[in-house]
Amino acid sequence: MRPVERNPEQAGDNSARNTRTGFAHSWRYAGGYFAVDDSFEKTRRGPSVGAKRLSSMVTPQHAQELSTGARELGIDLSPAQHEQLLAYLALLIKWNKAYNLTAVRNPDEMVSRHLLDSLSVVPFIEGTRWIDVGSGGGMPGIPMAILFPEREVALLDSNGKKTRFQTQVKLELKLDNLEVIHSRAENYQPDAPFDGIISRAFSSLEDFTGWTRHMGDVNTRWLAMKGLHPDDELVALPSDFHLDSAQALTVPGCQGQRHLLILRRTA
Repeated sequence: MRPVERNPEQAGDNSARNTRTGFAHSWRYAGGYFAVDDSFEKTRRGPSVGAKRLSSMVTPQHAQELSTGARELGIDLSPAQHEQLLAYLALLIKWNKAYNLTAVRNPDEMVSRHLLDSLSVVPFIEGTRWIDVGSGGGMPGIPMAILFPEREVALLDSNGKKTRFQTQVKLELKLDNLEVIHSRAENYQPDAPFDGIISRAFSSLEDFTGWTRHMGDVNTRWLAMKGLHPDDELVALPSDFHLDSAQALTVPGCQGQRHLLILRRTA
């Protein structure tokens, strides 16, 4: 996906670069336009079709926060990845009003609590096939698919409204490496073991590993994104799982503790 700056004269609207933030208000990529200002818009075939308003709440400040936060995490976002993440944010804001995708209602909190929180695990993603279990609004799986277009990422959720939203994001952002699965974790049977299985505040470690053990093998890494370090949950970990490592994460703009627990099966 190659970004091309929109020509203000051809577009017939305000696409000037914001001098305070350094971000252009509008960008074009293959298939449509995204605007980041008071109107975040997308059209499928360009301005002649007419813009479809996605959100009035994705601002240049959000764009700046995403760019700065990613750099603090040691992640160098390409222009296309930056645009895709903002487009995902716009869809999340819009659909959350009707579908209750996340308890975070304030768009000003979504960059840090959703996008940057998801990006904080990027250094620990290895292998080519991943599944995000109990993905909900698509975190962290959708940001992972955007950051790693060469890897296969599956989103699994039993809630039909949430998988419909995930499918819409896949279509809107043309994420060919993303698969959406509507199923309960214990009922889903993959064709082959995944390299990685990740969850974000999905369940206890006991349930997470118990419901997904059939999706992996001894080479699979289970990544559990948690707040406080879950010492009590580790005590209840199934006997054939062990803690490989625990990472304390610092997420720009987020208060409180963040931990990533990496688990493996012993047999």
